[in-house]
Amino acid sequence: MKLSQVLYSQGFGARRECEGLVATGHVRIGGVVHDDPFEDVDPEGLVFTVRGEEWAYHERALLMMHKPAGVECSQKPKHHPSVYSLLPAPLRRRDVQSIGRLDEDTTGLLLFTDDGALIHRLTSPKKHVPKVYEVSCKHPVTAEQVQRLLEGVKLIDDPATVRAAAAEATGETTLRLTLTEGKYHQVKRMLAAVGNRVEGLHRSSFGKLVLPPDLAPGQWCWLPGPHAI
Repeated sequence: MKLSQVLYSQGFGARRECEGLVATGHVRIGGVVHDDPFEDVDPEGLVFTVRGEEWAYHERALLMMHKPAGVECSQKPKHHPSVYSLLPAPLRRRDVQSIGRLDEDTTGLLLFTDDGALIHRLTSPKKHVPKVYEVSCKHPVTAEQVQRLLEGVKLIDDPATVRAAAAEATGETTLRLTLTEGKYHQVKRMLAAVGNRVEGLHRSSFGKLVLPPDLAPGQWCWLPGPHAI
């Protein structure tokens, strides 16, 4: 692949911009300036710097973020900053999308990719990808409430019965809930259906992925590929 094409594929600008970045000496590989935009390079495993910013080549973008509270999973937020503002410009130019959404007050594991097929696979209700939520409730969590969540509840304005794949009280007012669907405000609506109220919500895992304890709110990291999820 031409060096300027590598930059273009990674979101460093339009084709002409990427050619200009290379030609003006802003691109280094292994600490050495490479100023020929049409130089052939092997992108596999390539690590380069653009204006001092180190970047590793990824044919498809796939990353995990620890979403903080107070940001919206929208490109055009209405009331809070966009979660996309926490990503570097090249990823925003690649048009990465969140895989599902978390409410602005919900924290935890959020995935992003520019692979449309992967988004569809991971958000399709037919795939039953488990997602685990740590829930803080207003009222004590009872055994009856847990049983009802497992057996299934009906949500307001939704005729279908929804049930938790797993549910367990983790404290007097805390609950761990595993869902395989992704309905709007589902956790909050399910808890309301059993007579409780969500005060805090955190997604701790998605599929096989568990949010690393050392990934601070607002930070993100690359994932090796869809097999990790």
